[in-house]
Amino acid sequence: MDLTLKSFSLLLSYPSPELQREIPELRRVLDGDRRLGRRLRRRIGRLLTVFEQEDVWDLQERYVDLFDRSRSLSLNLFEHVHGESRDRGSAMVDLLETYERAGFVNATPELPDHLPLLLEFLSTRPPQEAKALLADAAHLFEALAARLERRKSDYAPVFRALVVLAGASVSRSAVAALLERPDESPDDLAALDRAWEESEVTFGPDPGAGCPKARDLLAGMEGPQAPPLTTGPDARQAGGTRSEP
Repeated sequence: MDLTLKSFSLLLSYPSPELQREIPELRRVLDGDRRLGRRLRRRIGRLLTVFEQEDVWDLQERYVDLFDRSRSLSLNLFEHVHGESRDRGSAMVDLLETYERAGFVNATPELPDHLPLLLEFLSTRPPQEAKALLADAAHLFEALAARLERRKSDYAPVFRALVVLAGASVSRSAVAALLERPDESPDDLAALDRAWEESEVTFGPDPGAGCPKARDLLAGMEGPQAPPLTTGPDARQAGGTRSEP
């Protein structure tokens, strides 16, 4: 198992007292990963210190403001690619089937494209496979890091680290296109309402529809279109993810 990817899966999950108790072990793992530069490890260390020192209620409130109330920072990756289009459903089905073929069971209420869930899955895969799939989403991680840095968020270096682990050149044009999209403030309720308006749903045959190939696990992402702890806002609810042999 890639313990660094597993650690990032936990750090991007909804904060909980259980997660806080795991911080010393996460620090040991991340401090020892030489794939991450010294400066990046120091920045991630500051996030770990925040988890150790702050009240869990404050951590949870900040998490919700960032990742649940800000669509531009959503941890559901296909949100940034397909929005509410029907293509998102096809991509979800393909990703879920990929999990199932690998014997990976999602025991959380999260969607398959939820980043903590995806990272937990990738932590169980062969290194080259995990690296290739991270590379598919590297421009998304770069854009999310830039948005978080604008907000002076301690979460930003986690996304910088995912770009490093992907080991791929990031498409600057794709990043720029993502950053041109509105970055609504969680305090601007009118903007949030506009951002979360549902797209029109159409029914019936679609000649352009069809499930992506299994290899295209993160299809469309090239352009802007320790036992596991519970991941996602329902650590919030009991449960977790696991890999079956």
